[in-house]
Amino acid sequence: MRGALATAGAVFGIAYEGMVDDGGMGELNRLDGDVSGAAAQIHTVHGPVTVGGVVRPVGGLPYRSGKVPVVVDGFQPRSVPELAGLVSGGVVLSGMGGVGKTQTAAEYASRTSADLVGWVTATSRSSLVSGLAELAAVVTESVIEDAEQGARKFLDWCASTTRTWLLVFDDVADPADVQGLWPSTGAHGRLVVTTRRNERWALQTATQRLVPLDVFTEAESAEYLRGVLGDVPGVSELAALLGHLPLALSQAAAHLAMTPGMTCLGYVEKWRTKRATLAEMFPEDWSGPGARTATTWSISIDAADQLPPAGLARPMLAVMSLLDPNGIPLSVLTADPVLKYLSTGSGQEVNAETASRALGCLARLNLITVDTEVAGTNARVHALIQRATRDQVLEDRIPVLTQVAADALVDSWPTIERDSALGARLRANTATLAEYGEGLLDDTGTHSVLFRAGSSLGRAGQVHTAVAYHRDLLSRIHHHLGSEHSDAFDARANLALWQAEAGDVAESVRQYTLLIADKEQARGLGEASILTTRANLAGVKGEASDFDGAVADFSALLADAQRIYGPDHVATLVIRSNLIYWTAQTGDTSTTVSDYTDLLADQLRVLGPDHPETLICRANLASRQGQAGDVVGAMQAYAELLADRLRVLGPDHPNTLIARANLAYWQGRLGDVRGAIQALTKLLAHRLRILGPDHPATLGTRQSLVYWQRRHQSLTASSGGPGGGVVEEADHAGE
Repeated sequence: MRGALATAGAVFGIAYEGMVDDGGMGELNRLDGDVSGAAAQIHTVHGPVTVGGVVRPVGGLPYRSGKVPVVVDGFQPRSVPELAGLVSGGVVLSGMGGVGKTQTAAEYASRTSADLVGWVTATSRSSLVSGLAELAAVVTESVIEDAEQGARKFLDWCASTTRTWLLVFDDVADPADVQGLWPSTGAHGRLVVTTRRNERWALQTATQRLVPLDVFTEAESAEYLRGVLGDVPGVSELAALLGHLPLALSQAAAHLAMTPGMTCLGYVEKWRTKRATLAEMFPEDWSGPGARTATTWSISIDAADQLPPAGLARPMLAVMSLLDPNGIPLSVLTADPVLKYLSTGSGQEVNAETASRALGCLARLNLITVDTEVAGTNARVHALIQRATRDQVLEDRIPVLTQVAADALVDSWPTIERDSALGARLRANTATLAEYGEGLLDDTGTHSVLFRAGSSLGRAGQVHTAVAYHRDLLSRIHHHLGSEHSDAFDARANLALWQAEAGDVAESVRQYTLLIADKEQARGLGEASILTTRANLAGVKGEASDFDGAVADFSALLADAQRIYGPDHVATLVIRSNLIYWTAQTGDTSTTVSDYTDLLADQLRVLGPDHPETLICRANLASRQGQAGDVVGAMQAYAELLADRLRVLGPDHPNTLIARANLAYWQGRLGDVRGAIQALTKLLAHRLRILGPDHPATLGTRQSLVYWQRRHQSLTASSGGPGGGVVEEADHAGE
């Protein structure tokens, strides 16, 4: 070492060892023991210098930094092609805390035979500069007092040397900290960066690629756990519970090792049944890499919350912690209830754009990912980050957050679910909220989001699931609110409705009959509530082939609806539609076409052309025209109706599928049997995907397809006419 090494202030336990240039005397000089005050060593020191117990070589290559972390037992190599094929240039490993970025870089460094392997902690600019200055001491065989100057000298060396080198910037907290400190890799250098940030514009260059590092795959999780724990039962269940997050898996494995008698399955059961916090499930005295999962993320959350718009990232993540980790629609997180919550807590007016920027802050720290899919933009968050966030929320705030999230779901739920994928997302978020949230169903009543999710299931064609859902909801309402609460009556009505749709018409009739009797005896229910249930019962009677009973009931209902609502109310128009439909089923079709024509005129005037009831009336009118002999007119009307339903309702809506089925029917009736077969084949595939093989509509489509296929074979063998066909599907008015 040439020049002076000086320290300011007290120095304790410092030893400088090595051969000292003392004018040729060749004596071994050693300074050890406790030294108080300033210490200085003049002349040249060859070999290592020990300062405060840290060895700092000051000359000679090859050199490998002692700061490179030890690769943990059971380490799973990650599939990072950009890193595996790195010859020169840089790779930035970006990911949420705990995915194993540092270990991946350490394992790569351990296999590298470069002349210089340097490891620099980059959590702040000062630590980065200091680390670069230390490496400058290695490559220049001198120590420079000014760290900034030393860092510049090292960067100059990187740009000009012909020696091979690998440099790791570990845990870059802020891309701004590295500004002006990026080394020029040239043809001989390699740079690996680990960071929780993912600002591509700040971290990626022409020679430096940003590579997302995600959680383990299922196979990697299983191999890691079996390598640490052995081939024990429950490995797959434990990995799935922890979302395949490497840090969480290592902490869980440590917990199991420290807890005699604890098994993987026991750990999973304790987690799910006791709702333990992360602090309870991970060992406090474990000193493994990254030690404390919650602490790892709290650093990221703090950093995200400080980014502009400051103070919004944390409360946004709190709302997200109660929703589906696999995808939360952006429309939910920017709905008015969330905006009001963020505004109230932050004291600033928050709009949709500001809320989106708060999500961007979370994404920049890899706490969430934002994906654009067919169903729109969705935010994903790891389940353990959600768990850590909930652990930090005060207990009395959970009901508040639950109400905010539930209100946001309802607010963003479209009246007509044109997009089946979006509907599925909203239902999944409701299910997660119902599991973790509080206050959706309590002494004050049932939140409407629970009813909305059940209706969405049925309207999506999952009628059997809708029946099971409403049975469970009814049981919970009875437990919390009692059997005579209005919510219980609503749940019973919905259950009976979907029982009929699932084919159990007789049970539906029985349930509606009992419900009407109970409603008539209950206090506080208006006549309108009972009228709705009577209309539902009348419709189910028709489905049970009691056409005369349905006509009698709807006739009485029409008089009551006109008295209660008036002639132009949507309920009155729906009852008129049902009365016309079931009257025709009795065989009395003398006025059917004219009745539908009059009704359609009223619906166009009152409801407009795109209202679902208007579209149903058009369908029924077209059907009756065809049955009256105008097959060409019926087919043309259904073609026009299908185009409008696709536009208004979307391709997956049950009524759109009905229009496709009926258009195929009239194609066959018109003689285009081949066209009918092609249309029904496509429709069957669509219904299998949306509804499944056992849905009544799927079975009906399969039956129609078989009929027309046989008809085609018959026509091929003979020159007979097209004949009749399986009866077209009914377009029932709402009840």
